[in-house]
Amino acid sequence: HKEYRRQRQMCIRDSYGAYDASIVVHFGLGAALGAAMYIASPRGWILAWMAAHLLLGLALYLMPRWHAGLPLDQTPLWARRHARTVTLVSLATATAPWLFISRGDLPATSVLTVVIIGSCARAMQLLWPLKPALHGYTLPMMLSLIGALAWQGDGMHLFLSIFSLAYLLFTLRVGQQQHRLLTDSLVLRFENEALAERLGEQIAAAERASIEKTRFLATASHDLRQPLHAIALFGAALENEHPQSRNAQRLMRAVNALGSSLDTMLDVSRLDAGVVEPVLEPVSLDALLRALNPMFSAQAEQRQLQLRLRASGLWVRSDPRLLHRMLSNLLDNALKYTARGGVAVRARVRPGGHGQGDAVWIEVVDSGIGIAPAQLERVFEEFYQVDNPGRERSHGLGIGLAIVRRLSRLLGHPVQLRSRVGRGTRFRLVLPRCDAPVAPEPWAVRAEALTAPTAPVSGRILLIDDDAEIRAAMTALLRAHGIDLQAVAGEAEAAALLASGPASFRALLCDYRLANGDNGLDVGQRLRARFALEAPLLLVTGETAPERLQRVRASGVPVLFKPV
Repeated sequence: HKEYRRQRQMCIRDSYGAYDASIVVHFGLGAALGAAMYIASPRGWILAWMAAHLLLGLALYLMPRWHAGLPLDQTPLWARRHARTVTLVSLATATAPWLFISRGDLPATSVLTVVIIGSCARAMQLLWPLKPALHGYTLPMMLSLIGALAWQGDGMHLFLSIFSLAYLLFTLRVGQQQHRLLTDSLVLRFENEALAERLGEQIAAAERASIEKTRFLATASHDLRQPLHAIALFGAALENEHPQSRNAQRLMRAVNALGSSLDTMLDVSRLDAGVVEPVLEPVSLDALLRALNPMFSAQAEQRQLQLRLRASGLWVRSDPRLLHRMLSNLLDNALKYTARGGVAVRARVRPGGHGQGDAVWIEVVDSGIGIAPAQLERVFEEFYQVDNPGRERSHGLGIGLAIVRRLSRLLGHPVQLRSRVGRGTRFRLVLPRCDAPVAPEPWAVRAEALTAPTAPVSGRILLIDDDAEIRAAMTALLRAHGIDLQAVAGEAEAAALLASGPASFRALLCDYRLANGDNGLDVGQRLRARFALEAPLLLVTGETAPERLQRVRASGVPVLFKPV
C-alpha cells in the first residue's frame, strides 16, 4: 500500500511539473480565441464567456496545489483533486465548440478545431502519469468538438468530426501505453529500492552479528584464560617440583594445546583491533623456509607425507614474523588435509607490469582432498572447515586461513587460491621482490638476541591481581625460581606496601582487569607516579576485546597474554 502511494506521488509530481505554464497557456489561448471571435462578430455573450473563462483560470492559478512536502498518506486525495480540476477546465472549454462553430464560418471552425486538438496533445504529454486526469481533460473537450462538428451535417464538418474522433482514440491509446510504461518503471524502481533497503538491513544485521561475535569471543576468551592461566602456573610449579612426573608433563602439554587454541583466537582479535603493525624489511626466503622445515617435517613424517621446501635464493620485502605466520598456517592447513602424496613450497620470480618491480610468487601446493568451487571463499571464514562436520580436533579450529586473509590485507600480499576436488590445492602469495642487504638480516640478529642468557632478577616484584588462585599460583612459580614476589589484590594494598619502601621493588606486574572496574594499566601508572617508581610496569591480561587491545598498545606498556 505504501509503495502504491509512492507511485501515485511520483505521478502527481510529474503532472504538477508544468501546472502554472499549462494554466496560463490554456486560458490565454481561450482568451485569444474569444477576442478573435468578438472582432469578427461583436456580441455581448462572447465578452461574458471570455470573462468567465479568465476568472476560472485565475481561480485555478491561485488555488492550493500539491508540493513535495505534503504527507504521503494524502497522495490519493491530491490525485483525485487534480483529476477534478482538469475535468473542470475541460468542461469550461467544451462550451466553445457549440458557441463558435457554424456551417457558414469555416475559418473559425478550423481555428477552434486546431486549438482544441493542440490542447489535447499537450495534455497527453503532461497528464498521462494520471489516467483519470488524462481522461477527464481530453474526453469532455474532444467529445464536445466531435458532437458540434457532426451537428452541422455538411461534408466538411463531418470529415472534421471523424478526424477528431480518430485523433481522440489515438491519443487515448498512446496515453494509456505511456501510463503503463511509467507504472511498470516505477514499480520496478520501488522494488529495486526495497531490495536495496532489505540488503542494507541484512548487511547491517551481519555487521551487528560480527560485532556481537567479536564481543562474545573476547568475553569467552577472557573467561577461559583466567582459570587456564592459574592451571598453567600451578602446572609449571608442579613440574618444577617433580620434573620427572609424567602426569605433570601431560598436564602441561594439554595446557599448551589449549593455550595455543586461545592464542589463535587472540591473533584474530589483535588483527581486527588494528594493533598489529607490520615492520617491512628484506627477508631471505631460504632462511624463512629453513626455520619452517623443523616445525613441520616431524608432522609430515608422522603422516607419511613428503614435505619439500625448495630453495630459491630470493629476497622479498615483508614482515618476517607475519610472513612466517602466514606460511606456517598454510603449511599446517595443507598437511592436515593431505592423506597421501605431500606438500611443496616453492618460490619464483614473475616480471612486474606497468612500471612495477618484479614480484615473487610463493606457492604452497598439496595433493590433498581439494576444495569445491562453492567453498573457495568460505574457507577464509572463521571456524569454517572443509569436510569436517564433526569438528575433529586434529583439524584445528578453522581460523588459520582467516588469519592468512587478514595478514595478506595487512601486508599487501594478495592470496590466490586454486583447487580441484580430489586432486589438491594451491595457495599463492604475491610479494614484492627486493635485493639482498649487505648487513645481516635484522630479524636474524633479533632472534639471536632473544636466545642470549639473561641476568637473574634481584629485588622484589609487586603483583596486583584480584584473583586469589592466580596470586597463589604466581607466588609458587616465581618463588620456585628464586624471585621474591609480593602479591596483592588491589591498588590500596599495593600502595600500603610501596609506602614502606618503594625503592626495593624492581618491577610492577599488574593484571589488566581488576575488581570494581579498575584496570591494571591505570592502577600501575598511578602508583608509579604517586611513589616516583622507576620500576618498569608489565601487564598480564586475558583480554582480547579490540578496543582494550588498542588502548594497551597506545600506552606503550609491554603486555603478556594469559595463559603465561
